Amino acid sequence: MKNYDLNKIRNIVFCGSSGSGKTSLAEHMLYNMKAITRVGKIEEGNTVMDHDQDEIEKTMSIALGTAFFDYKSHRINIIDTPGYPDFYGEVLGAVTAAETAFVVASATASVFDVGLELAFEAIENSNASTAVIINRMDNEQADFTKIIELIQENTDYTLAPVQIPIGKESALSGVVDLVKNKAYIDGQAVDIPAEVADFAEEARMKLMEAVAEADDDLLEKYFEEGELTDAEIMTGLKKGITKGAVIPVFATSAGKNIGVNELTQAIVDYLPSPADKKEITLVKDNEEKVITASADDDLVAYIFKSFADPNIGDVAYVRVLSGTIKSGMDVFIPEKDTKDKIGGIYLLFGKNRKDASELRAGEIGGLVKLKYGRGLNTLTKPGNEFKFPTPEIPAPIFWQSIKASNQSDEDKIGSALNRLLDEDPTISADFNGETHEQVISCAGEQQVNLLVKRLKSRYKVGADLKNPRIPYKETIVGNADVSYKHKKQSGGRGQYGEVYFRIKALPRGEAFKFINSIVGGTIPSKFIPAIEKGVKETMEKGIIAGYNVVDISVDVYFGSYHDVDSSEMAFKIASSQALQKGFAEAKPILLEPIHEVQIIIPNEYMGDVMGDVSTRRGKINGMEQVGKKQILTAMLPLAELHEYFPALKSLTQGRGRFNQKFSHYEKVPNDIAQKVIDEYKSSDE
Repeated sequence: MKNYDLNKIRNIVFCGSSGSGKTSLAEHMLYNMKAITRVGKIEEGNTVMDHDQDEIEKTMSIALGTAFFDYKSHRINIIDTPGYPDFYGEVLGAVTAAETAFVVASATASVFDVGLELAFEAIENSNASTAVIINRMDNEQADFTKIIELIQENTDYTLAPVQIPIGKESALSGVVDLVKNKAYIDGQAVDIPAEVADFAEEARMKLMEAVAEADDDLLEKYFEEGELTDAEIMTGLKKGITKGAVIPVFATSAGKNIGVNELTQAIVDYLPSPADKKEITLVKDNEEKVITASADDDLVAYIFKSFADPNIGDVAYVRVLSGTIKSGMDVFIPEKDTKDKIGGIYLLFGKNRKDASELRAGEIGGLVKLKYGRGLNTLTKPGNEFKFPTPEIPAPIFWQSIKASNQSDEDKIGSALNRLLDEDPTISADFNGETHEQVISCAGEQQVNLLVKRLKSRYKVGADLKNPRIPYKETIVGNADVSYKHKKQSGGRGQYGEVYFRIKALPRGEAFKFINSIVGGTIPSKFIPAIEKGVKETMEKGIIAGYNVVDISVDVYFGSYHDVDSSEMAFKIASSQALQKGFAEAKPILLEPIHEVQIIIPNEYMGDVMGDVSTRRGKINGMEQVGKKQILTAMLPLAELHEYFPALKSLTQGRGRFNQKFSHYEKVPNDIAQKVIDEYKSSDE
């Protein structure tokens, strides 16, 4: 296996809208560089990157794929990511592994969709440089300039074309490299055709300005002389891209294989290598430590993706940041405070693997059968507790309860779920003790449906989904003074216990207070714990609708007992019945969880979204303009959030997003509360 110096490696990731041609672009790059012998097609299910059976069936990427090729003594690693928003977790992991992230946009796009927006956000929160590819330039209504304007209107980025198309739609014939000031048609460098000469000259001047503004020395020369040399543009461009001051734009048609080779050359010429971004920041609690990437230093590697392969076990997609990984090494995982051991090491090429003896700083590969290491984990030398920063995982916006279709699979579904959840950090499963449901929290319906499909195909476990129960709570707004005597005589020893309760409402959030005011021994002290236990058990089961009772105080102040017939069980029953009786008299109500929601939308949809929030019993707290977006802050009941994701997509043509977090509990409106109570009563009959 050949070793590559850091400056001879390029790690790139393709992200952006679904359908923009990311996978096809990667396929043609691999074919042109003779890494594959034929060009696969997505619709035929034979591309390198989309090799999973689910991807083949859906004819779309749903997981990241990796491949590599050699070009002019350089190793270029490509990561291809899904564009569908449900699988955003794949993008978050991928951008941590690359020096440059390409946002791939279709030249025919009419709106700045959520796929583009999420791609830019993922890159912005990473250390990767940003570049843009405008693909599908051969399609009808392709418009290079319009897409640049669309991106600039919806982001804070100023784009600088580095390569521009020659012609468009069916007349697309090649590209112009503005740095080299040459046209490339059919792979040959030629003079710039007259029909694009003016456009090329204007674009080259803008590129020159962007490069100059990113470097003080070049800016001074540009002001003095009015231009820069080709060498200065190239050097300044690479520096500007590396530090994020220049966002280069390239033009391609993967379908016609136009501009693809020129893009490959540009990756080598203009984009940063791991040596250009060799300073890596690690964190531990509130501390930071900066290390310098080198194959000879201590190991720091990052798992940016896990995949549970039923045949060979868990596969960890890893980027080595510093040091060298070798088989048999002991490593430490700071996130889990545990050790692990390196097993098999591979270079990953789609679904295929090639044995590797080691992985050095700057390289990407696969590790098989790590015992503990999973996605978003750091691998370091034992004793080092500093870790690579984890990307911020967006809050879930879609929930479903899940259970095994067959009772015989109840024991299997938990372990199978855990293995699948390791593959995607944006999906989680938690048992809700209040509703007694296993709840999947995730980014969308496609994501959870895929999870269920893989449970069946990989682990032979059928699962059913439904909307989760809302974890309502029961409480009171009044007070009650009640008594209950439990007396039973049926031959032999009887049962006897009598309690008097003062039941009062507590302020919201104070849960429960039990007060023992018994004096004079009207109830022996040995029965007081049983009384409290009877109250707590009844509160846990619920009284009017089967939900936990909260924010009440119960004061037992009087009672009676029998020397022979009284028992702990008798007083538990008496206390339970007394609580139920008093609860009914103390004006019971239902409480529902309220979530604070941030809704991110383009300005033009604000009115429709505000109106919809109001119909969902939401309370709007404020609006804020952030960049090109409006952020609407509101309080919404969780019951309304369960159906909000598809509604927001419909209202905003897919461009609206939201995040949420639990805020507090509030009283449920009487009409809705009565429906919940009636449903409980009918199910209990």
